[in-house]
Amino acid sequence: MNTKLLRQVSWVGDRYVVGKTRGIILRFAGLNATWVRDQQDSYGELTWAAAGGLVVAPYHNPWAWMNDETVNFVDDVVDTIISSLRLPKNIPIISTGGSMGGHGALAYSFKSRHRIAACYAHCPVCDLLFHYSERTDLPRTMHSAFGSYGDIRTRLIANSPLHQIARMPDIPYLFIHGKKDKAVSKKDHSDKLVKAMRKKGRRVQYIEATEMAHCAPTYWPEINAINTFIRQALG
Repeated sequence: MNTKLLRQVSWVGDRYVVGKTRGIILRFAGLNATWVRDQQDSYGELTWAAAGGLVVAPYHNPWAWMNDETVNFVDDVVDTIISSLRLPKNIPIISTGGSMGGHGALAYSFKSRHRIAACYAHCPVCDLLFHYSERTDLPRTMHSAFGSYGDIRTRLIANSPLHQIARMPDIPYLFIHGKKDKAVSKKDHSDKLVKAMRKKGRRVQYIEATEMAHCAPTYWPEINAINTFIRQALG
């Protein structure tokens, strides 16, 4: 991938970084997201950029579910960024996202050829096998992502963080999930994965937001926790 193509297939927020670039922060989009950015997306991202975080939003398929094609694409984006911006090959890479993007952040952490330094998942889908039947709009997206209109249970399990605990790297994780989330069940996704990861000795911070619906705006306690997590991951 060349530098010109990189800017066409991903958002790269290098012009917002203050001082030395200390890490790459990948932002994975939720289901059906087809936007193309023209500026830094939020106060939080500007805060990260001020701490040296280079925010990158790969424009992946809106029904991606972090399939192998998407993993390879994001890996190529990261390689091109490191090469074109002359960043250290061992620069910290932080994987983040919400909903399907939260699933993507978790799955990319164990599927990428790069070593991920930390992962932040907001209202994430953690169990694709369960999520397949959680809502009627979901099956078609997963059949599309995994290239089959037959039985895809094996592929769903292989790409589900909840079913791949042993593959989850030993890195810091931050989960935030709202108790009023009706799109991605907190008790069937984050609650189960956090419990299983802690049992395996993973380093997990879990914020259970009482008044939060699905991927709703966060309040200052959550925002402060996110920013602290990112700053620590940047080193």
